[in-house]
Amino acid sequence: MSTAVDTNGKPYKRGLLIAILLIGTFCTVLNQTILTTAFPTLMKAFDITTSTVQWLTTGFLLVNGIMIPVSAWLSTRFSTKWLYLSAMTIFEIGTIICFTAPNFQLLLTGRLIQAVGVGVTMPLLQTIMLTIFPADKRGAAMGMAGIVIGLAPAIGPTLSGWVIDNMSWRDLFGMIIPIVAIVLIAGFFFMANVLETSKPKLDFLSLAMSTLGFGSLLYGFSSVGDDGWTSVKVLSTLIIGVVFIALFVWRQLTMEKPFLEFRVFKHAEFTVAAILSSVTNMAMVGAEMVIPLYLQIIHGFSAFHSGLTLLAGALMMGIMSPITGRAFDRFGAKRLAILGMFLLTAGTIPFIFITRNTATIYIVVLYALRMFGISMVMMPATTAGMNALPVDMMGHGTAVNNTTRQIASSIGTAILTSVLSNVTAAQKPAHHLIKSNPLGYQNSYFNATLNGYHAAFYVAVAFCLVGLVVAFFMKGKAHSVKPVTKEVND
Repeated sequence: MSTAVDTNGKPYKRGLLIAILLIGTFCTVLNQTILTTAFPTLMKAFDITTSTVQWLTTGFLLVNGIMIPVSAWLSTRFSTKWLYLSAMTIFEIGTIICFTAPNFQLLLTGRLIQAVGVGVTMPLLQTIMLTIFPADKRGAAMGMAGIVIGLAPAIGPTLSGWVIDNMSWRDLFGMIIPIVAIVLIAGFFFMANVLETSKPKLDFLSLAMSTLGFGSLLYGFSSVGDDGWTSVKVLSTLIIGVVFIALFVWRQLTMEKPFLEFRVFKHAEFTVAAILSSVTNMAMVGAEMVIPLYLQIIHGFSAFHSGLTLLAGALMMGIMSPITGRAFDRFGAKRLAILGMFLLTAGTIPFIFITRNTATIYIVVLYALRMFGISMVMMPATTAGMNALPVDMMGHGTAVNNTTRQIASSIGTAILTSVLSNVTAAQKPAHHLIKSNPLGYQNSYFNATLNGYHAAFYVAVAFCLVGLVVAFFMKGKAHSVKPVTKEVND
């Protein structure tokens, strides 16, 4: 029997370490979507507009996106145990501020503090799981990570709707505080230093370029839904983002010890996997936003019931993630990715033809089929790409992968939102019909809205087809790479 030992040769309990990581990161990632159905309640509580309350999500995702590239440097510079405990402590402080916030300004401050912790814990979880397991067991390990990264954001809207209907919005944060406190106490005793550290200098110019570049780009895409693609604000922030990211990438490629290692893209298998997981994420996140809108506007569902309709798909993702992880260890990523993208495409095409009379159970089944397909692609593709990298580049690979995925999510959401809005606006009936022919106006307005959804799903199908083509470029079997953490015989 073998015992896992950390970077200092001290034995640690791998099962307990993994449990602490999964529970803690589940709490942090859940916060990405937990306010989705709480916005109307918060608008009423603080007397604020829709554009103001959106900052609770936009600001969170911005800080989260900025922190992910920094996580690679942090995981190299600081010990695993204290980095994870520090990130969880920051998250806990932010959660307590949100729970007790007397006004919107403090609530937003708490959300931004939370996002700092999330931006570190999510990539750290993946880096640790990839490091403490050998290549032939990484699929199962990343399958467990997939439960957290895939399931937590998916159940957020449903959980949020239930809490809002039955308790106070403050309980969305209050229920997380004791769980994170337990994670912190357990982590103090059972977390181990499993990642090799060194003392690389922090290049402040790279940090500034990264923050400005990714922050501006993410903000630009998140503003498209409200302002449109031709807005000066959108175009200027997108241009600023692209310019600073280009400067950031150029600086990293010319540095001996870069802040973020973009040379991971020299590994073709990593590049293909990153593209595939990003396109899949675009198809997933965009649809997660459009389907609840359809259910609420066309079917008249409440926020909770529209979220509940997506719960079966979320559970499907959670159940299948560890199963597809083990399948990856046995068969490799290519077969899983091709089959998964086929199912995702097959589950998306029928949404092009939905009507105002489409049965709810039909939506539930199709959405679950889509999530089944995504579970076969997301973590297996990520794991295959990471297996192609040397162990000392795992942290950088995880950060690059998560950053591209975050940007892809913003792009996908922006494209689908703008298509939905533009098509609906273009086909909307003339305003004067409200008085002269109210029933005709209502009927035409519903048709225009439905055509907007159809157009958005045409784009979602295009994303799926691109992913299906990319899946054929995946390699069949994972490489065999030794983990960093050592094992000793008892």
